[in-house]
Amino acid sequence: MRTMRATPTTPTRITRRLEFDAGHRIPDHQSQCRHLHGHRYAIEITLAGDIIQQAGSPLNGMVMDFSDVKALAQQNLVDAWDHAFLVWRGDAVLASFLESLPGHKTVVLDLVPTAENLAWLAFNLLDRVYRDTYGNRLRLERVRLYETPNCWADATSREAAS
Repeated sequence: MRTMRATPTTPTRITRRLEFDAGHRIPDHQSQCRHLHGHRYAIEITLAGDIIQQAGSPLNGMVMDFSDVKALAQQNLVDAWDHAFLVWRGDAVLASFLESLPGHKTVVLDLVPTAENLAWLAFNLLDRVYRDTYGNRLRLERVRLYETPNCWADATSREAAS
């Protein structure tokens, strides 16, 4: 048997994918997206960090446990957006209507809920959640938000963009 003894010296990337359902509309759109509709969104969270080298630790050999990636995203973003209607604060008619529905799950956003803006909002929310969680220089590198299987937007860190 051959033994590999190299120790990783550069940050390693990991990605976890989660899915959720949400409705929205793009009020100024010139086509179908101006109407109320929903999507089966998928979000991919890419983190970079040093691989933990700590014998006896359940994290040994990991950048972060994938179940922790999921749990933090679920608590801080997905639970709020899943089965909600994402409405732009400036879409006053729709925001007012949704507010009139008792118990309706509505998330009011300061930006139009395009894939690009949702990816950016998700990145900014999750960035502080993951940063240095395990003390291994962990950082959020990219959020990829799929609006459909063929259309997505990426929000990336300045470090990843350079």
